[in-house]
Amino acid sequence: MATGGLANVLYTVPFRFPGLYALGCIFFLLNIALFIFNASMISLRFYIYPSTFKASFLHPTESLFIPAAVISFGTILINITQYGVGAKTGYWLEETMSIMYWLDCGLAIVFSIGIYLIMWSTQTFTISQMTPIWIFPAYPLLIIGPHAGNLSSKTSGSRALNIIVSGYVIQGIGFLVSLMIYSAFLYRLMTQKLPKESLRPGMFISVGPSGFTIAGIVSMGQNLPKVVPKDWMGPANGEFAGRVSMIMANWLGLWLWGLAFWFFFVSVGAHWSCAARGKMDFAMTWYSFIFPNTALTTATFAIAKALDGNKPIQYVGCAMTIMLIVTWFFVFGMMIRAVVLRQILWPQKQEDRTEGGWTQPAVEEERRKRLGSLAGMGGDEENGLGKVWSFGRSLSRRAHGYKGGEQNGVSNAEGGRRRGWSVRRSLSRRR
Repeated sequence: MATGGLANVLYTVPFRFPGLYALGCIFFLLNIALFIFNASMISLRFYIYPSTFKASFLHPTESLFIPAAVISFGTILINITQYGVGAKTGYWLEETMSIMYWLDCGLAIVFSIGIYLIMWSTQTFTISQMTPIWIFPAYPLLIIGPHAGNLSSKTSGSRALNIIVSGYVIQGIGFLVSLMIYSAFLYRLMTQKLPKESLRPGMFISVGPSGFTIAGIVSMGQNLPKVVPKDWMGPANGEFAGRVSMIMANWLGLWLWGLAFWFFFVSVGAHWSCAARGKMDFAMTWYSFIFPNTALTTATFAIAKALDGNKPIQYVGCAMTIMLIVTWFFVFGMMIRAVVLRQILWPQKQEDRTEGGWTQPAVEEERRKRLGSLAGMGGDEENGLGKVWSFGRSLSRRAHGYKGGEQNGVSNAEGGRRRGWSVRRSLSRRR
């Protein structure tokens, strides 16, 4: 998600120079490679240990990140629309991406509803455990708006209009669901203080809902006057409705832009104390330093464009882009270091802790069963020989015990005769 988000940011940078497009393509292609690798590895995990598939949906931590697959898929579609759809590729890719957009919408709705229902049905959370990660199942809905904004700029007519309208609807669902969870997060901060150090990077997730909504509604609003028919929303109201919608989208974007920066500065301030004391151990939540802030950066560029290319705001966005790229390399390097030091991808470490129905003993038991099935008849014959050997050993022990009993009987008899002789000798001496 973070890698695809960087490709999205580089595409929206207003100051173009040779090599910027190629740099964005590198992050875009790297994102596809990472997606294929991760999908292959987790599929291999489910194949080797089938029980972990169900356990993933019940795991208190892992279940929240299941929508990440849909978010990554949607981000790749956005990048393909940005870097691929155009005159050079032809009409076929535009048609394909239009179909994939509706697929993305369906997946976003199904996964967001499904994951929340599973959580509410199988798990119990307390307010002390609350983090902005609870917003994550709604994130697939939040990238539909930016997806619709990018795709509608590459299409035209009724197709573009349908994409924009659906983008507004789904983006509204995602933002309002996130807004309601915001209230629980603020209540948790008021009553339980800041989260522990390892969970604080997740606070940046609170930046994403506003950032993605800004980027989506502003870009869709700017494309709307170009695609509305003459009589849209009433006779001869098409052009007027399109312009009013664009102005409303710009003002709403400005309103949410301030909210996004407020959450951004709160999240930065929350990390000051633990970073100064050096208590920041690596966790996969460190990628929250990047992905939600890519949304804030693209939102900043969208606001600058809405304000007739405001230069100071564009400079702020460019500075944020540079910081994001540096942070990406830093976090990626720390991730490799954590793998080498066995801080992640290791039993009972971070996301692989025993909780939520998934336990390491269960996996080991499944492994033993699998190895037993591979042994086949050879294992059965070995077990049979072992039983015969054990039975023969028991018989030999019993026989040995019987002989020992006979020897003990002979010894006892001899002892009795000796005691009788000793008594007679004592009586003769007394006489």
